[in-house]
Amino acid sequence: MANQRKLDGIFGLTISSDTSLVTLIPVPWEVTTSYGSGTSRGPEAILAASPQIDLFDSRYGDAYTAGFFWAADSLTDKLRKQNDRLKPLAEQVIAEWSDEGRISSHEAMSNLETVNTGCAEMVDLVYKRTASILAENKIPGVVGGDHSTPLGAIRAVCEKYGHDGVGILHIDAHADLRQSYQGFQFSHASIMRNVCAFKTPPKTLVQVGIRDFCQEEMDFINENRSRVHTHFDVDVKRNLFSGKTWLALCEQITSKLPQHVYISFDIDGLSPDLCPHTGTPVPGGLSFDQASFLLETVARSGRQIVGFDLNEVAPAPDGDEWDGNVGARILFQLCSWAAVTNRRPN
Repeated sequence: MANQRKLDGIFGLTISSDTSLVTLIPVPWEVTTSYGSGTSRGPEAILAASPQIDLFDSRYGDAYTAGFFWAADSLTDKLRKQNDRLKPLAEQVIAEWSDEGRISSHEAMSNLETVNTGCAEMVDLVYKRTASILAENKIPGVVGGDHSTPLGAIRAVCEKYGHDGVGILHIDAHADLRQSYQGFQFSHASIMRNVCAFKTPPKTLVQVGIRDFCQEEMDFINENRSRVHTHFDVDVKRNLFSGKTWLALCEQITSKLPQHVYISFDIDGLSPDLCPHTGTPVPGGLSFDQASFLLETVARSGRQIVGFDLNEVAPAPDGDEWDGNVGARILFQLCSWAAVTNRRPN
């Protein structure tokens, strides 16, 4: 990736890949989504909206001078083409999937196998790209796409920092702890279950904003309380309504994170008025300011953000840029706090 140069790239920056601290991997992928669609166009929407952002911020100054590089290249094109090929096959599987977990036709069963193989290839490609970024001592950031897209990136980060452990801060409306969903082994609804099953798993998984989950997921959380710490949205709001401060709650949330932190940010962790076109919106969630303060709390705690992802941003069909605008602003904060916690700007 050395010597690539992106003119007018993410946030309107002109930056070369060899001088950037943060490298962003756009992954236009939504093969197994089962409700709303459009997240494969999320990276494009975020990129288009990103130049609106003023680069200086009173919280982290000119952190952008550390360099944020948008690595759209042949990998992005390959994944987009694979997404477009596999999504119709997955749609047939979803249409035939029964409540008993059965598929009615041999064709759909064959499609399921093809989709699972293709999704595994996507995970491996993102893993290899992330590993190469980490080898250059840069900070990887995946921009999805649905929430299956960063699985390979999280694996690469866990392997790099396995000697003393990585904590995952997972902001989401959904627990994403199903063993599989509709037969898909790499479903967006299964990513954190797959993460926990890594040969080198994260030291802790800290979840925030969770308000939509099934019995299977609740059982998994209860059975793994030593490493899975879920702050359900209803409990967070109950504490807030009872007078507890958001600062105190953020300190409680971050207390279970080790020194190295990977942030997995599903945009539907926010209130749906901030992401109305995301694939599976759920009432409730974090305000923009609450999410921003939580990210700041992680950074101010002295922990090091070693990777991150932002996913499930979907643009409006009519071209409205609100979802992309919000997504771009969250992405800028993720990039900036990663820069601050790894290397102060020049």
